[in-house]
Amino acid sequence: MKVYLVGGAVRDRLLGQPVGDRDWVVVGATAEAMLEQGYRPVGKDFPVFLHPDTGEEYALARTERKIGPGYHGFEFHAAPDVTLEQDLERRDLTINAMAEDGQGEIVDPFGGQEDLAARRLRHVSAAFREDPVRILRVARFAARFVPLGFSVAPETLALMREMVEAGEADHLVPERVWAELARACAEPSPESFVEVLRECGALERILPEVDILFGVPQSPQWHPEIDTGAHLLLALAAAARAGEDAETVFAVLMHDLGKGVTPKDVLPRHIGHEARGVPLVRNVCKRLGIPNAWRDLAVAVTREHLNVHRAFELKPATVIRLLTAVDAWRRPERFERFLAACRADARGRAGNENAAYEQVDYLAAVRAEAAPVRVDTDGLSGPEIGAAIEKARIAVAQAVKERFLAKKKN
Repeated sequence: MKVYLVGGAVRDRLLGQPVGDRDWVVVGATAEAMLEQGYRPVGKDFPVFLHPDTGEEYALARTERKIGPGYHGFEFHAAPDVTLEQDLERRDLTINAMAEDGQGEIVDPFGGQEDLAARRLRHVSAAFREDPVRILRVARFAARFVPLGFSVAPETLALMREMVEAGEADHLVPERVWAELARACAEPSPESFVEVLRECGALERILPEVDILFGVPQSPQWHPEIDTGAHLLLALAAAARAGEDAETVFAVLMHDLGKGVTPKDVLPRHIGHEARGVPLVRNVCKRLGIPNAWRDLAVAVTREHLNVHRAFELKPATVIRLLTAVDAWRRPERFERFLAACRADARGRAGNENAAYEQVDYLAAVRAEAAPVRVDTDGLSGPEIGAAIEKARIAVAQAVKERFLAKKKN
């Protein structure tokens, strides 16, 4: 029985990156032997065990054979005679198909170290084509490693394209799509996830509402980049550059879906795209099983982002109604995400990447100063109390606006 550290932990250590979860492969053992040593079984499809002390995952070396379409169409074989090389060969990318023994020696039968040096995301073998989830994983690894200079190997991209054309991407289950998308939104380059999926044709199958944005023109007065898809990529990059969380990045990804269904005879104008986008966002979230909190933020950003951009033009009463509409009084943390997504949208324009965006500070100040407002409720009924609070908040918004405008003049 031999134990090897495998996968991401080996890759990240060689890259000088922080090492997260550690996964192990056990060669020459049986499930019975693992149980006798106190390991706890957790795998449903193949033998995976939790270490009795560390809780880390230990999997028996295994091979796999494609017997049906999609992610679940595999037959696994785990036995003491399965070699480490056979186990590594079934993995997706060469940089994930390395192992390290107890003495720190690297086992690298497929050139993972060479691809690390070349900054290349390359598939291990033709078996890559058997699992459509690998299309998503390659796109997600691009989102993580493109800032380090990585790119997808041309032969891997061609193989992914062949898989899409063969219909493999159509077998992706919503849960796996969402799991990879959510992780991609937390990576340093979420726009690369979109770009890779689009290059191989998978974006059209997975997120057609996003794919259709590419090639849709916008007014050069507001968007020098013109193409709506190009704007989306810039906005995603702006959100990641600002360190926004995955929930905020997802809202940015969704915010302009309405532009994809703008009638062609009115292009490049997109009047009313905010309202047109809301049902599209809801449809995406329903189809992929996206959490309600993520959906609600994305809907709020889609519906109201233009109002945030125009914040200084809005009457104080309209500003208060905007804050009420996005539930800013009760959910200050979500309101911060909402404003951050709108800021990323504003900076997602060619030449505008680092522009000031005082709307965030203005609306945040209105919320901070108007939220604690209290009124004398003596003799007032329920609706009257609400109206009195709103009136007091409008007065606060007016004062904040005057302060900000005076500061801008100076």
